Amino acid sequence: MKYTLGVDIGGTKCAVVLGRDRMPAKVTDAIVNKKKFPTAAGGSVQAVIDDIIFAAEDLLEQQGASFADLTGIGVSCGGPLDSGRGLILSPPNLPGWDRIPITEILSSHFGVKTVLQNDANACALAEWKYGAGKGLQNVVFLTFGTGMGAGLILNGRLYSGACDLAGEVGHIRLNTSGPEGYGKAGSFEGYCSGGGIVKLARLMMAVDHRHTVLSDDETLTAQSIAAAAKAGDPVAKEVYDVSAIRLGQGLAVLVDLLNPEAIVIGSIYTRDTELFREKMLETLKKEALPASVAACKILPAALDEHIGDIAALSLVME
Repeated sequence: MKYTLGVDIGGTKCAVVLGRDRMPAKVTDAIVNKKKFPTAAGGSVQAVIDDIIFAAEDLLEQQGASFADLTGIGVSCGGPLDSGRGLILSPPNLPGWDRIPITEILSSHFGVKTVLQNDANACALAEWKYGAGKGLQNVVFLTFGTGMGAGLILNGRLYSGACDLAGEVGHIRLNTSGPEGYGKAGSFEGYCSGGGIVKLARLMMAVDHRHTVLSDDETLTAQSIAAAAKAGDPVAKEVYDVSAIRLGQGLAVLVDLLNPEAIVIGSIYTRDTELFREKMLETLKKEALPASVAACKILPAALDEHIGDIAALSLVME
């Protein structure tokens, strides 16, 4: 049996996935086995790369397979990067990953072709081929995880721009001040990402003296704030309302600019759609052209928690 490897390098965790070399009828059946670990666990960049290689070798060994059974490796990573040359170029959520030739490292070690793609682009391709955007020609995918980035499928093709930086929507400034994301206060990523939601909560807790169950310590996460919001905590609810309004603003820019058929949103939005949807849609309808809004569906990622795995595998699966 032949296999592919998928490597998903994120700001907080990495996943190495052993997959089939062809996509089966049930997409999740493409995943044979998987290992994940915190990105910072090894400390240095080289230590994380060593962890990736060790995990891949272990997954192959568990299947009784060798390097000769591999047909390719797909690497999905937050940008900016140079996919053509296989370089990771200092993503804001991966400090120290400066001009890392990840495809050369992995292809030299395993002896197979390795493909690098921006995580948003990889997820956009996966949702377009196998998920919520299947059958459409113009789809935007938003990561909404550790960071905020977009993958653009325009007229049935992935659009990556003049220097591989198309879709870096997290850098768009939505407000003159506010939580910082992607090195910019008040940015789309500052309001709509895991780290951004935590920063927004801390800013609001400093001036909002209503009773809240939230604690301004290391236990504060986007997920803990969401749980509190669902339980009725007023401050947590306000945090997600603000994030939802800013999400609607960001979507309006994309809808007016690109006129897509669908915007598919992953991670935090997929998990907590009910906390965003009402105020997001209300803002979107106020801000964007009515005809463009009517033509565009806003959808949670269909591949759900498997999207990062399928995205990395699909880069080399077909």
